[in-house]
Amino acid sequence: MSDTEKRADGETAARPSARRTQQPASFEEAVARLERLVARMESGAEDLDAMVKSFEEGQALVKFCGEKLSAIERKVEILARRADGSVAAEPFGDLPPPDRG
Repeated sequence: MSDTEKRADGETAARPSARRTQQPASFEEAVARLERLVARMESGAEDLDAMVKSFEEGQALVKFCGEKLSAIERKVEILARRADGSVAAEPFGDLPPPDRG
């Protein structure tokens, strides 16, 4: 079956199912896909319809990345929360604490 259908005005249009993009497996995969989309769009090789489709896919990937980052931020905040309920800035990983002097 084709990913396009004939409209009443004789033009072809992408079917809604053809516009859906597969959910990325990870934040890194989403960023890599975004980089490829941007490169294709900046190359000028795509026609207007393809550019719009790429833009829509990019918007979905940006949303996915934002949601992932928010979830990680909440997780880090929970891990940094003190027993009294306050949140303390804690060094992350092998980074030395900032010089307060």
